[in-house]
Amino acid sequence: MVIDMNETKLSTIAQLRGFLEGTCEVQFERTGDDAERYAFIGSVIRRFGYRRRSRADKGVVFAYLLHACGYSRAQLRRLVTRALAGEKLSKRYRAPAKGFRRYYQEADVALLASTDALHGTLSGPATKAIMQRAYERFGDRRYEHLAAISVSHLYNLRALSTYRQRRRQWTKTRGYSIPIGERRAPAPDGRPGFIRIDSVHQGDQDSLKGLYHINAVDCVTQWELLACCERLSEAALLPVLAALLEGFPFPILGFHADNGSEYINHTVAKLLHKLNIEFTKSRPRHSNDNALVETKNGAIVRKHLGYAHIPQRWAGRVNDFHREFLNPYVNYHRPCFFPETYTDSKGRQRKRYRFESMTTPYEKLKSLPKPAAFLKPQTTFQTLDAIAYAISDNQAAERLNQARTRLFQSIERRSKRAA
Repeated sequence: MVIDMNETKLSTIAQLRGFLEGTCEVQFERTGDDAERYAFIGSVIRRFGYRRRSRADKGVVFAYLLHACGYSRAQLRRLVTRALAGEKLSKRYRAPAKGFRRYYQEADVALLASTDALHGTLSGPATKAIMQRAYERFGDRRYEHLAAISVSHLYNLRALSTYRQRRRQWTKTRGYSIPIGERRAPAPDGRPGFIRIDSVHQGDQDSLKGLYHINAVDCVTQWELLACCERLSEAALLPVLAALLEGFPFPILGFHADNGSEYINHTVAKLLHKLNIEFTKSRPRHSNDNALVETKNGAIVRKHLGYAHIPQRWAGRVNDFHREFLNPYVNYHRPCFFPETYTDSKGRQRKRYRFESMTTPYEKLKSLPKPAAFLKPQTTFQTLDAIAYAISDNQAAERLNQARTRLFQSIERRSKRAA
């Protein structure tokens, strides 16, 4: 809808102020050319006697012009200044009749492309120096224009489509390998002490990160230790890793992780090198390299702690729960399958899970040949037996469930109080 308005009836500052207050939400569409708007600005300034008005009245007139003309404040200020100086407002610029003359022609762009092809696309300054030498020292008249080109405009010519049509470059994607850890699966050869490790995040809520569980599982005995930290930073993770490595009853000989940066870094590598621990990492397209700890993430961590968000400030309490209740239950009282590998009729290796081979990680450790030789010097089976057989499996599960209930109730109660 188009509405024509006769604004010449506005002759006082009070009328202008009322007009502005009544049309503050109305948007004017400017369809006239600059000449019409220039004439309108001049007529308004003359009608209201802009020069002799007070500062406040000038502000009202200026706001009216700003609202009706559509120019920016700076441009309108310049136009008003020119009108007050007695100048008739008109455009001070005009476009060239036939456009701007192009200095560097298609032949120059083609010559630049051929020069870059000869020298392998050197830097801008080096390319300019070559073209200057070609013209000034070797007398090649083709470089007459390009010899004086600026380095910045040389890059402008390289960006032209005509240049790119002559100079197409393809760079093969370069692989990047981090020289930390050996990319292979661990080879325990029936020896305990080769652990696989992974991180489990305990959910986000309102853009706030939850805490992280660190899950470490031995390849042979499935001895599993869980710990907790606030975040996967060097200050928070290294003490947890050191405590995990110390918590196993046998020396740690191998440390295997996926390719997450929380483990594949020089700080962790330095810690493992200091403890003389073999550092390996998962291979591409070999999903089974870290499958053992991945299954434990679901069967242990998610089963007992779920997926709900746990704030990072609870990392210490959850770590105590792991150390005092969950880890003893998993290693001394929770049976798990141990696969038997056999070769089928087609020569392929398969795994068989027999009920007779189901046992706890502690019983599996004791069933190894000469198991005492695998223990740490200060650890004995008498000490471990006292822990394993102090209570029954059902009693251990009951203690675990009660401790978990108290933990979650405390988290929920204090979270509601904080909210």
